[in-house]
Amino acid sequence: MPDDGYIFSFCPACGRRVRSAKADNPFRCPACGFTIYRNVAAAVCAIVVRKQKLLAAVRKHDPAAGMLDLPGGFVDPGESAEQALARELKEELGLEISDCRYFATCPNEYPCRGLVYRTLDLAFTCTVKGTDNIACADDVVDIRWIDLGRMDPAWFGLESIRYFVTRFAAMMAGK
Repeated sequence: MPDDGYIFSFCPACGRRVRSAKADNPFRCPACGFTIYRNVAAAVCAIVVRKQKLLAAVRKHDPAAGMLDLPGGFVDPGESAEQALARELKEELGLEISDCRYFATCPNEYPCRGLVYRTLDLAFTCTVKGTDNIACADDVVDIRWIDLGRMDPAWFGLESIRYFVTRFAAMMAGK
């Protein structure tokens, strides 16, 4: 689907032909008054460190297939960010969180199957139980333990994740 700069060609309520620019938030139909806000989706990721090494997941799918990521995913309706994080770590790596603490947020654009989802990504530092028996599943094909002092943010495929790992590494280095 080509990106022509418009969200709607027809009003979802009355069917009238409209031209709704991406910047139009909220969208209001001039004919029937239908209003819709285009809000961001929430996504979460975990910063897990063991012996000064960061747990990184290798992405199975695009965007950025084959590149590094922090384990996590989208928040489902009715979930808190912490519940989503616990679910995602269990699904992707078989890990159970024993503690998580808010770290930072970052807006992001997540291209998927011809659409771009605008997200607000929330990062948490996490303590997990039993990192010796990680089982990659779901969206993860492998894991890497990355030395925080030798990490290159360019190894990570998503802009928000590069922001989180850069900020975390700087914090750990005392900068």
